[in-house]
Amino acid sequence: MIKHEPNSQLALAGLRVLEIGNGAALAYAGKLFADFGAEVIKVEDSDGDELRTVPPLLTSSGHESQSALNAWLNTNKRNVTLDGKRFKEHIWLSRLAKTCDVVLDARALSEGIEVLKHPVYGESKTANSENVPIAVYLTWFGESGPYSKFVGTAAVCRALAGAVYGSGAVEGPPHLPHDVQTGIVAGIGAFSSAISALLGESDGSRRYVLSIHEIAFSVVEMEAGMVQDGRHLKARLGVNRFCTTHPGGIYKTKEGWIGIFAHTGPQWAALCSAVGYPEHALDPRFMSGPTRIKHADEIDKFLIPALLTKTAKEWFEELGKAKFPAVVVPTMDELLQQQVHRDRGAFVPVKSGASQFEGVIVPFPLGDAGPLPGGAAPIKGADNQFYRTDEALASRVHRIRAKVGVPPLRKIRVIDLTMGWAGPLAARTLADFGAEVIKVEGTQYPDWWRGTHYTEEFYNERLYEKNSNFALMNRNKLGITLDLTRQEGRAVLLDLVKTADIVIENYSTEVLPKLGLDYAALSKVNDRLVMVSMPAFGGGNEWSTTRAYGGTLEQASGLPHHTGFPQNPPSLTSYAYGDPIGGWNGGAAALLSLLVQARTGKGRHVNLSQVECMLPMAAPFILEQSVCGKTTPRNGNVHPIFSPHGVYQCAGNDEWVVLSVSNETQWKTLVNVIDAHHLGTDLSLNQVEGRRLQRQQIDVHISTWCKQRSADSAMRELQMAGIGAGVVKPVWRVLDDPHFNDRGFFKKIPRAYLGEYLTTTPWFRETVAPTEVVRPAPTLGEHSREVFSWVLGMTQEQQQALEDCGITGTAASKKIT
Repeated sequence: MIKHEPNSQLALAGLRVLEIGNGAALAYAGKLFADFGAEVIKVEDSDGDELRTVPPLLTSSGHESQSALNAWLNTNKRNVTLDGKRFKEHIWLSRLAKTCDVVLDARALSEGIEVLKHPVYGESKTANSENVPIAVYLTWFGESGPYSKFVGTAAVCRALAGAVYGSGAVEGPPHLPHDVQTGIVAGIGAFSSAISALLGESDGSRRYVLSIHEIAFSVVEMEAGMVQDGRHLKARLGVNRFCTTHPGGIYKTKEGWIGIFAHTGPQWAALCSAVGYPEHALDPRFMSGPTRIKHADEIDKFLIPALLTKTAKEWFEELGKAKFPAVVVPTMDELLQQQVHRDRGAFVPVKSGASQFEGVIVPFPLGDAGPLPGGAAPIKGADNQFYRTDEALASRVHRIRAKVGVPPLRKIRVIDLTMGWAGPLAARTLADFGAEVIKVEGTQYPDWWRGTHYTEEFYNERLYEKNSNFALMNRNKLGITLDLTRQEGRAVLLDLVKTADIVIENYSTEVLPKLGLDYAALSKVNDRLVMVSMPAFGGGNEWSTTRAYGGTLEQASGLPHHTGFPQNPPSLTSYAYGDPIGGWNGGAAALLSLLVQARTGKGRHVNLSQVECMLPMAAPFILEQSVCGKTTPRNGNVHPIFSPHGVYQCAGNDEWVVLSVSNETQWKTLVNVIDAHHLGTDLSLNQVEGRRLQRQQIDVHISTWCKQRSADSAMRELQMAGIGAGVVKPVWRVLDDPHFNDRGFFKKIPRAYLGEYLTTTPWFRETVAPTEVVRPAPTLGEHSREVFSWVLGMTQEQQQALEDCGITGTAASKKIT
């Protein structure tokens, strides 16, 4: 076997990573390493990863069939197989693991959490004299708590985390997204944990354990704040209905589908004018998002026929000129033809044997540092020979275990110029790993997640300090205020930038250039500065100024065409999906950029596209379009490889349980649990293909059984029998979830003006105990004086002068018009 030579320019060249276990989360974490140049060694057993069977399957050419999805997830990796479970094989695998910088371990997902006690690189007592790799473990529910030994699946985790209940028709059932979507987010989490450990590798190696259940909660974290503030309607509102605003959904046009979101008063007025009903902009029933949702049917009555008068493309252009958040909701065929994505290189060739098709690029554009523009997936066992040689097993690195509780990013300084959800979440990721994050707001332009209704009460009652969403997203940060519209404020910011490692910003693309604070300007005062920008479609293209919210990003990805049931229009999830996905990707891109900075001493501007960050979530459908020339229509809660699988109604009002059978053993157990013994005598049902053909008949038996018991009872009975099941919990019940609370995932902390509020703790852990929340979110300008003193060395007189002229302050003030 020829030794693989690394591309030394790539961000992770020279690193060796072992990937062991199954599933999309593990595979995507490994893909992120491999596509940035790391030597990723994927270990499979003789049966291969379960993802190899996900359709569409590629035409075999002398080798076993291969899934297009599995091929995309494994580009640029090496592949070795275990020859059974012989002791000799485990000795070899342990030797190989000890040569690695990072071990990504997902064995717990299929074997249970006991495997965490047995690292693949050897027991901790004997490993300290040799290399101890950075280790990241993926689990379904963590290594403690009532659910820790539950049988997990992506759908079960999402259901129990509150990320299923709100999506779908009022009468139900709620709809499930493709499992890969949860895997992508968890994979980013595993990657981010490992990169953080590499940034702090001078301390030694770290061991992180991740809960996919807790990571799944991150996509609905905004709703936790709304529940606490009493702003969340405790009901599922229907397909494409949001509790915070209306219209905020997907509408049929003369040709194609248009996605729209009207949050602010001016946006609503612009929409009313465009559709020919300007008088509705002044109707008191429609004055704000929360009031419009109460009259959604009435609004849709005039909006639906009006939108049918033009094509989606025409509405996109017209509404875009009015700065209204609207996008074409593309089919996968249309998405693959969109020139904006083509120009950015979003679609790349993937090879598997004799097959070649298009996949999605890793959405972290780091220029010469990567990612690779596509690649080939290895044949199973292709690298067996090389990795059993003395050369491959020779010692490469030596790390000892770092002291627990020493944050890896404690020497990193971040300037946080973000607002809302996505940008602050990206910066919070770095803060949670210990970076000093300085959040910059203006007294006239505070983070809009503090509130957008600028009434007298907003200022007099300091409502901007009483929004739990802001508090959730900005923990562990320092907060200062500067008026960046004035030269004096910009001068202070530039002084801060001189001392910083990275700036993260998610302003509209035209804002920082107008202020003279774009990367060209900032890099003049700090040539090693990294800057991550997060516009919806990236900067420098014809769609760069498109206004967007989290739901807009989901619409623009085309994902709704493959979410929900065929009788409904293309369907959104019930949360602003694009925001948390943008935040997760922004955080990972920032971490990776910092690692490149540490290795090269050079700065760079990362021009992220948040829509591109959504494309991996749509990867199964993009791949299907490329391979087959078409996609399977929306099919509700049908799973590509599990059957039975779905959301089933239980006794009580709007009570549901997710059930997911992933193998034949579970199927045989299920027919006994639900007293459908006659199904067990049908040998055709022992294979998943047979069960799919009789899915409706099987579902009738499951539904009958579920309706005779509560959702919680159904989950407990099924889990005790070893079958993956989870209650479909609304967020307001998730906040009281016994597992989350037993693990200390939620923690009550005090904060000025807000009082005691419930915050999440970071989704990664070094021990069984939760990672500490160091400080609550800052009040407006809370740390200005401290930061100006210790970072910039300002005197008290200089600080007072800034306050006196309104450059800084601790109270929001009205915008001067």
